Amino acid sequence: MILDSSSIELALRLLGERLEKTGVTRPDSPYQLVVCGGAALIYCSLVSRPTTRDVDIVAMLSPSGELVSPDPLPEDLRELAIQVARDIDLPSEWLNNGPSKEPGGLFQVGLPEGLVGRLSSRDFGRCLRVHFVSRVDQIHFKVFAAVDSGPGRHFEDLKELKPTPEELEAGARWALLQDSSEGFRAMLVSMLQQMGCQDVAQRIQN
Repeated sequence: MILDSSSIELALRLLGERLEKTGVTRPDSPYQLVVCGGAALIYCSLVSRPTTRDVDIVAMLSPSGELVSPDPLPEDLRELAIQVARDIDLPSEWLNNGPSKEPGGLFQVGLPEGLVGRLSSRDFGRCLRVHFVSRVDQIHFKVFAAVDSGPGRHFEDLKELKPTPEELEAGARWALLQDSSEGFRAMLVSMLQQMGCQDVAQRIQN
């Protein structure tokens, strides 16, 4: 089974119910997940593509509202997510920390400044709060992913987000913090040119 908006809703709601039923976390201190990628794009209706393969966790929030690393994911959360996967026929890793896994992950290298203030939040029961990454921050992530992985869904998602030249430049400059190599810069410039942003490409090149 792949995930569309309704199955994302169902999976997260079932996960929230299991968290509450098992007492893994309390209602006054819910797990708080920061979700990016296709799941956030689809659930927040930012793109038209209907499905994704998983729910990507780029960070977690502490009770005080500070970003914390999702690597590793809490074991009890991971186990309950696997149980949800069995219940509704999802891949066992439908909930994963792939974007921020290990030293080279997005969280470890540095998330866009101001990300927390732009999150869109939703409670799935009393023990699970999900914060979906904003359009602006998705542009940052998609600029990096589109260059890093080449033509494909990341580039198509980026185009569908319809970034302004200013948003593209901000995303490009953040992407260079993830990979400052000359090869990456050259591919980034080429992508910006493909998107018709010659002025931005020139500034990034120089």
